[in-house]
Amino acid sequence: MCGFLFALQREMKEQLVTLQDSERGHTEALQLLQRQLTETKSSAKSLRATIGDAFERLHRFLRERQKSMLEELEMDTARKLTDIEHKIQRYSQQLRDVKEGIQILQERLNESGRHDFLEGVAVTSERMKGKIHETNLTYEDFPTSKYMGPLQYTIWKSLFQDISPVPAALTLDPITAHQRLILSDDCTIVAYGNLHPQPLQDSPRRFDVEVSVLGAEGFTTGVHYWEVMVSEKTQWMIGVANETVSRKGSIQIQPSRGFYCIVMHDGNQYSACTEPWTRLNVKSKLEKVGVFLDYPKGLLIFYNADDMSWLYTYREKFPAKLFPYFSPGQSHANGKNVQPLRINTVRL
Repeated sequence: MCGFLFALQREMKEQLVTLQDSERGHTEALQLLQRQLTETKSSAKSLRATIGDAFERLHRFLRERQKSMLEELEMDTARKLTDIEHKIQRYSQQLRDVKEGIQILQERLNESGRHDFLEGVAVTSERMKGKIHETNLTYEDFPTSKYMGPLQYTIWKSLFQDISPVPAALTLDPITAHQRLILSDDCTIVAYGNLHPQPLQDSPRRFDVEVSVLGAEGFTTGVHYWEVMVSEKTQWMIGVANETVSRKGSIQIQPSRGFYCIVMHDGNQYSACTEPWTRLNVKSKLEKVGVFLDYPKGLLIFYNADDMSWLYTYREKFPAKLFPYFSPGQSHANGKNVQPLRINTVRL
């Protein structure tokens, strides 16, 4: 009997331990969920404010631009109307003078006596002075073309001056480029060369195995955005890299090594270079990739730059200076992946 009770107590103790473990697990899970609930509400509130501020800034700009254009239109209208009214007054007076002159001459011509007619000629001639006016009316068109041109495009160009961040005009750093990479003269295009490696001087900054190149400008603060053309390619890698990343030998492209990138691989697959890789949900082949870096907030966000749909976000406390990172991938003898990567420079 004692053995049975002992076994029953032991079973109940085991159940108690299991339930206590479950209690702790559920308590921790609820605490985590509560924190997530609070953080989500806080994030949503902050994002609502951010979105509201951004659109209010746009609305304010448009309202001010509308007000400015309407005020300018009113001034142009007032000037034009004043000019027309002055001309109306002047020509009305001139018309009265002309009619009066016509009446005088008709009266003189109707006089029957030659003596009376001749006596009145001198007087009539004097009275005619100032009655004859040239009708050389000059008319300037109202400046409708000033307001009827490509109005939306004009406003958009003005709005572009107020955009922050402005899409960066990046260039590539030739000193960091792998020997098989070919850069354009303006250092905005990079392609993989199938020829023998170029006889470039080695440098601690140059990648010697990974076919990669860094941007010439690095960032330690601020908000930045740039775009890269990736059309007609089957392989590439884009992102940022810490200034201190290894450039020699085979390199693992992942955050723990100082790389924050997304990659196109296997012809039509896209992934974030996390550990392990995170497959991206991309509905159609990317033609242009946008990269947004908010260094102070530790955010790196990738977009489909054609429609600004979101691709992936890295959230990191960046430990060092960051440089834009580019790898066009290797091209193949069958003609695949021969297209270059192009930094998309926005010009107006």
